[in-house]
Amino acid sequence: MQEKNNFCVIMAGGIGARFWPMSRTSHPKQFIDILGTGRTLIQQTFDRMKRVCPAENIYIVTNGIYKELIMDQLEGFREEQILCEPMRRNTAPCIAYANYRIKQKTPDACIVVAPSDHIILKEDEFVRNINSALKAVAENNWLMTLGIKPSRPDTGYGYIQFEEGSVYSDDNMIRKVKTFTEKPNLELAETFLKSGDFLWNSGIFIWSLKSIMKAFEVHLEDVDALFKEGEDLYNTPEEESFIEKTYSICRNISIDYGVMEKAENVYVRASDFGWSDLGTWGSLYDIRSKDDKGNAVIGKNVMLYNTNNCIINVPKDKLVVVQGLEEFIIVEEEGTLLICKKADEQNIRQIVSDVKIEKGEKYV
Repeated sequence: MQEKNNFCVIMAGGIGARFWPMSRTSHPKQFIDILGTGRTLIQQTFDRMKRVCPAENIYIVTNGIYKELIMDQLEGFREEQILCEPMRRNTAPCIAYANYRIKQKTPDACIVVAPSDHIILKEDEFVRNINSALKAVAENNWLMTLGIKPSRPDTGYGYIQFEEGSVYSDDNMIRKVKTFTEKPNLELAETFLKSGDFLWNSGIFIWSLKSIMKAFEVHLEDVDALFKEGEDLYNTPEEESFIEKTYSICRNISIDYGVMEKAENVYVRASDFGWSDLGTWGSLYDIRSKDDKGNAVIGKNVMLYNTNNCIINVPKDKLVVVQGLEEFIIVEEEGTLLICKKADEQNIRQIVSDVKIEKGEKYV
């Protein structure tokens, strides 16, 4: 049975620039059925979280321009469960906003904060891990994150080092965090993998409302003070104008940098539930089925000659012939074609910026 004090905050404000041209500002990747399952990424996230808490306890923080998309895609979701951000200010302000909304309803809440665009292949294991973490933070003043057992020395993820020894009798996979490291170079990532005491940072957080609000008071006092000013305005007609003003003066800061890397009471649950943050075309390639030449192809009329280890994503009615390419990304969406080396996919964000400047908003 779902615990009525459990809440979930889904962060859905990103524009998924590294998934361009499929992901556009008007219709980013969380609203796309990238895996071809019949469900978009945000629909899959919502379905998962309904197994952890009541549907009415799920909040989605997003840009106001995506409100209609959310209402269209999530059946039965209520408008008051959407927290609209007037501008992007990173993860700490969006969590502070959700905290004050939840406080009005359930001061004793325990909360899961999760991105809207991650892939989780073993959902039963995910739910088991989340429920264990929720129980732990209800009993302890802990700020917790889920850490993923690394399968390779990936330089695209942040890493969490944990201390030896179990700290929680009900779940021996929960450990105290020793250090956080931002995306390392390959040599360092290989060292982390060999040491055995590092996990990938999933960006999924679990805590009690009281613990995270206390952490904001201590480590992000300026951000907390701004949102606290509107304590009497949440869930009233004045909330929207208050939030517009607050975001315009609030600094841009992540919850990782603002709280998790500074607080003493930070813990991690080592997990393995088929996770990918699906941040890039390369990460989609990793989980897609491939032909005998290592090509992951989405499209009905694709012909390949002497082509290996490519990801090709094109409209089903488009005939595409590829000859002599190795390790490339080939994507067409709405009349825009991208051909890029997989090794250079981190440059796609810059490409999108250049396209916006030189060719105009309609292409991004």
